[in-house]
Amino acid sequence: MGLLDYYRQFEGMSEEEVNEGLRREAAERKQKALTRVEILDLSQTTWPELPHPRVVSAITFVARRGLQRYPHTRGSELRDALAEHHGVDRARLILGNGAAELLSAATRALVEPGQRLLTSWPSYPLYPIMARRAHGQAVPVSGGVEELLQAARQPDTRVVVLASPDDPTGELLSTASLQRILDGLPDGVAVLLDEALVEFADAQPTTASIQLLEHHSRLLVFRSFSKAWGLAGLRVGYALGGPGSEELLAELEPDLGVSEVSQAGALEALRGCMALLERRVRTICQERPRLAAALRERGFEVADSQANFLWAAHPDLEGDELAGRLGRTGVLVAAGSALGEPHHVRIALRNAVATDRLLNALDKVT
Repeated sequence: MGLLDYYRQFEGMSEEEVNEGLRREAAERKQKALTRVEILDLSQTTWPELPHPRVVSAITFVARRGLQRYPHTRGSELRDALAEHHGVDRARLILGNGAAELLSAATRALVEPGQRLLTSWPSYPLYPIMARRAHGQAVPVSGGVEELLQAARQPDTRVVVLASPDDPTGELLSTASLQRILDGLPDGVAVLLDEALVEFADAQPTTASIQLLEHHSRLLVFRSFSKAWGLAGLRVGYALGGPGSEELLAELEPDLGVSEVSQAGALEALRGCMALLERRVRTICQERPRLAAALRERGFEVADSQANFLWAAHPDLEGDELAGRLGRTGVLVAAGSALGEPHHVRIALRNAVATDRLLNALDKVT
């Protein structure tokens, strides 16, 4: 309807009739707005909130100052800050365009064609892809430490890659279990420890694995600004190794470095947003046991999680069916079929309001 047509519809109508019609249209619009349900997305592992204004300002400043230049290949300022933060020699820390890029680079550097990459399963779907791209063989291992060590004794095993906390189960690899793996592996087998979600863990210090680096040259630790830091779009990750890892780490660095815009955002987060990170983690650590208990009361099987999500299975519904029913109420969760276990769903944690809405939706659809 054009502007003239809009006004012509009122010709021949009294002022009272026009006003009544306008009031009726306004009431209809209000009713539609009130009945519109905002989607609650609990299917992602990244932090849902907008970045802190200080991070945005730092990115904007660098972008306006120097997008025409290439970045510092070795990311000197952010690299120095991270090395100081973790108490390691800067030569044993490298930056990459996300932890996933560095994990893939490490796999290509370590795995020769036909060699085996082991990983616990279910776990992050990237790991088998990394093995294939390196022309190696991905071997998923169900069970615990002993099953993993037994599989590692098979010929041509070169790498064990583990996520702690794991995605999608949320399970944390204890320091004792990691120590047992490092001590029990055959010579020549490296461990790639993916700790992209470690900031959410409260069962042990988040520094535990880094302390092991000093005594285990076969261990590499990978971390990210994508999850708890809430900066997934910047694609900043880093890897740490023990004494003697410098040459291998240098081989993993991206050829053209990490963009200065991304480095600026991560550096500002590290220097000025630690309190924000701690608040986020406290919220997750409060809601995690609450939601787990509520799900178990409703008959769900729930894995013990140290991540910002829960891995849960309904006694009667497959994961796809449960995810579909919740989706129709406006609550999104990740169906387990794409994550290695079709009977499960992965449910991200947010805050108390999100937990309440999820539980209300579950009570309606199960």
